[in-house]
Amino acid sequence: MIKGKKLIALGLMVAMASTSVFAAKKKGGKSSVKKGTDSVAGWTLNKDKKIKFDWYINFSWFARHWGDSEVSKYITEKTGVDINFIVPAGNEAEKLNSMIAGDALPDLITIGWWEGQVPMMIDSGLVEPLDKLAKDYDPYFFKVVDGDKMGWYTQEDGHVYGYPNASFTPQAYKDYAGKLTSNETFLVRKDMYEALGKPDMTTPEGFISALEAAKKKFPTVGGQALIPFGTNEFGDIGCSSLEDYLMHFLAISPEKNGKFVNADLGLTEDPEYVRWLKTFRTAHEKGLISTDMFVDKRSQIEEKAAQGRYFAMLYQNWDMQAAQNALYERDPNSIYIAVPGPKNSKGDDHTLAGGSIAGWTVTLISKNCKDKGRAIQFLTYLISEEGQMDTNFGIPGKHYTMENGVPTLTPAVKALDTADKNKQETEIGVQYTYWMLMDTAWQAQFGLEYSPALGQPQLWTRPYVKSFAAYDGLTLPVGSDEALACEDIQRQWGKVLPQLIRAPSEAEFDRILKEFNAYKKAHGVDMVIEAQTKLMNINKKKLGM
Repeated sequence: MIKGKKLIALGLMVAMASTSVFAAKKKGGKSSVKKGTDSVAGWTLNKDKKIKFDWYINFSWFARHWGDSEVSKYITEKTGVDINFIVPAGNEAEKLNSMIAGDALPDLITIGWWEGQVPMMIDSGLVEPLDKLAKDYDPYFFKVVDGDKMGWYTQEDGHVYGYPNASFTPQAYKDYAGKLTSNETFLVRKDMYEALGKPDMTTPEGFISALEAAKKKFPTVGGQALIPFGTNEFGDIGCSSLEDYLMHFLAISPEKNGKFVNADLGLTEDPEYVRWLKTFRTAHEKGLISTDMFVDKRSQIEEKAAQGRYFAMLYQNWDMQAAQNALYERDPNSIYIAVPGPKNSKGDDHTLAGGSIAGWTVTLISKNCKDKGRAIQFLTYLISEEGQMDTNFGIPGKHYTMENGVPTLTPAVKALDTADKNKQETEIGVQYTYWMLMDTAWQAQFGLEYSPALGQPQLWTRPYVKSFAAYDGLTLPVGSDEALACEDIQRQWGKVLPQLIRAPSEAEFDRILKEFNAYKKAHGVDMVIEAQTKLMNINKKKLGM
């Protein structure tokens, strides 16, 4: 579940594709399903009729299959629905754009809500309104969906085309106060941090001093050089660790004087933010940030984390699962733990982003869907509490038992959290192996129990979790002047950020930053801020703020 998502240019291919997209014909098979009612879920009436859907997942890293695991077989037996996952082999945008251009979208599509193809598919008539399908085939759908989520995703035409996973409504923040977590953490290797006397790293001076001490005391790890500080990967438009994550650790509001000011477009003039960018420049000058930080991809970062080579990281903790499990197995004291990270000059508490109302992905039903009635009924099942129980906890009695009203994984299944997470997903399929419509806020009611390797960073974030719902979904219309300006400035920032950190002197840092601020001003940043502020105010109205 990843934050700081930005609109990515779809490129010339999509522009060319639009001519064929808008000429798309309504396709897909007519549904002869038994229709559900507002008291009987449609999937229960059609489970004896077998069907197989093609489901496109717009993430090249997704490597799970349907039909291999016990949970997927159980769900197919229960609902009559089999799944063939389709995953891009390389660039996700190229794969999806080609399917859009050829009017060849499969039955179901799961994609990040922020992707520009979402409004394109909707505007081009390539996906079905879920609310209309529900009225036609499965009114029970309206009993299981969340009204706030439906309201959030209602389009100007009054219809809802995609339903989110990992979505946290304002009500969820009230219902599960103190139980919600953030993915944003400042991590340190436990044994090293404790050996250094648990230094305060919340100030620039303390941060630099701790990195220097770690490098001196632990120059190598397993025969390789220690990496004092790391982040997630740098891309064409920057690095979210040093944008949104840092902004939240410094308790900097995304809104100033009633206007939305996001990390790379607005914070470059914020003195608290610049103060810490200069701190990272100093760290690089002192040899505490390596060149690898600017080139390593996620797989390389995870490999180095699993080797325990980082001392400190500003990173999304949930992506550390494999590394944490590997470290815990070798030495429980060598795992990464969350501690207070960079703070503003006033020492304010962090304001870490919890789950957003927009969620992570949205799932849509294609116009080409072979049986739209069965498709909406299957979504009803997955969104329902029964579907959530099945996809999260598995088969009752086999994978979990109820203890004082709380579903609890059996010891054998739970042990795989640390012993063999891959087996837990591929052979059993629990804990949202099939995450496409997971409701992680719903799961919070059970008071999640984490494995020893994973729990501390999650639990540590709870006091600092904050909803940033008003700032979700500020995606500018594809091809608009504002979107093009935003993309141009973001690409320029992607070049400038490494230059700032690698600047040989503070004077050079100041020169580079001054040039970037002038660049963004000349290339329409004010226009972008105005457009996103309008979207922010629409969000506030939706949320009753």
